Amino acid sequence: MKDELIMPRVDPIHIERMIRVSFTDQELLERSLTHPSYLNEHPSAYRVDNQRLEFLGDAVLSFISGEWLYDRFPEQSEGYLTRLRASLVRTEQLAGFARQIRLGDSLRLGKGEDENGGRNRDGNLCAAFEALIGAVYLDRGMEIARGFVLPFLAPALDEVLRLELDRDAKSALQEWCQAHLGVTPQYQTVSAEGPDHAKQFTVAVFVKGHKCADGIGPNKQTAAQLAAQRALAILQTPQLYDSNLDHGG
Repeated sequence: MKDELIMPRVDPIHIERMIRVSFTDQELLERSLTHPSYLNEHPSAYRVDNQRLEFLGDAVLSFISGEWLYDRFPEQSEGYLTRLRASLVRTEQLAGFARQIRLGDSLRLGKGEDENGGRNRDGNLCAAFEALIGAVYLDRGMEIARGFVLPFLAPALDEVLRLELDRDAKSALQEWCQAHLGVTPQYQTVSAEGPDHAKQFTVAVFVKGHKCADGIGPNKQTAAQLAAQRALAILQTPQLYDSNLDHGG
């Protein structure tokens, strides 16, 4: 009974309004927003977390984005399309999509995870967004899932192409820093969290001695690439550029 009294704030009406999808099975929607930490603290309150839906949503997103890129760039190679898709579905990008619809506000988290900033953590937001895709797919089918996903991908692709985020990000960042600042970026592994089979690494990139950005990935190489992508986007966007980089280091 105690668990039922503290069931947190999944707001189906808010989520459905933000994503313009009405669920016939509200339990699927609630499951997509249930983080494992909530079940760890309240095992009797809910039956399952969102990890299986996250797995399914990742596959659905991969198909939708791959199909969309295949149709949009009929003359491009497999390698080019793969790089574009990787840029569109990286953790930070999907977390950004989740923030657009304020998904963090409706996550069902354990108290500890909530108090430690879990509602704004990229990994949690990315997982919930993928789980939400999986829930939409199961509840309403592929066409509705496609209609949900594509409005996020189109503007994100424009940004990827503008900033050339599909390139080898570490090489691109090094070229930019050497050409404009006369320095070479440095990388540092900040943390490695999670069980051995699902470890998440955080790598930070420093420019002229100042931390510019960080990235999170399943290995150090991926995390460093994501950190370089974010750093390059910041450095190439004047309103995001930290002028301290010109004077530090």
